[in-house]
Amino acid sequence: MKGLKDKVAIVTGGSSGIGRACMERLCEEGCSVTFSGISDIGVTTEKELTDKGYNVQFVRGDMGKEAFCEKLVEEAVDKWGKINFLINNAFSFNATGLASTRADWEQIMTVGPFAYAKMGQLCFKHMKDQGGGAIVNMSSISAHIAQPERWTYNAAKGAVNQLTRCMALDMAPTVRVNTCSPGWIWTREVDKAADADGGGREKWGPIWGKFHMLRRLGEVEECGAATAFLLSDEASFITADELMVDGGYKGMGSEGLGEVSSFAGSD
Repeated sequence: MKGLKDKVAIVTGGSSGIGRACMERLCEEGCSVTFSGISDIGVTTEKELTDKGYNVQFVRGDMGKEAFCEKLVEEAVDKWGKINFLINNAFSFNATGLASTRADWEQIMTVGPFAYAKMGQLCFKHMKDQGGGAIVNMSSISAHIAQPERWTYNAAKGAVNQLTRCMALDMAPTVRVNTCSPGWIWTREVDKAADADGGGREKWGPIWGKFHMLRRLGEVEECGAATAFLLSDEASFITADELMVDGGYKGMGSEGLGEVSSFAGSD
């Protein structure tokens, strides 16, 4: 993709899953990447990618801490000398409903929208110094729909979408800001759910696949490709927008795939 080679990106929560897929795709396109994580998985990820010849830097810490957000940006600049792109991906999977507490709300909003906003503020001046840049905020189909017992997660993802639009307005024309919203993706959390219910992907893939027009769940690499596109010059006239990587999930109504419905005039 145009405009990615020799650029520098920060990816929050890049140790595994969608974050790692985004980071690997950027590395393949010639970017140098600094990524964050809260566990030692990041150390392993850094070694694996370095062994492949990629330029990566792991900084361990909690995105919910403002001081760490500042440290992450400082270390990226010290290492690479600039910042061109930011992928806000780290997010607390705190999904609670009727029983949600103030602590639940504070955690998900702090690690999610608050951290996204802070990272955008910190990176904007560096991108401006480089003549421009791009930001992708990772959201979800959960920002658009009601799901049982998920007040905290869905509300926080909805906040990400509105934050993106406001960031894009205030950072234009220097920096573009967009949202990537995955549907059901085979991440660690989805794999855990499939294994907990028994049967794993073989059983639950076809069942959950029916929530999507493409009749399957997505792969993390597909999110990585979409995110790289939004950062690239190929998306140079796209800002304040949302790219759904959801296999048609959001576009499908309650009639689903129509397998058990009869429609007037369908014959």
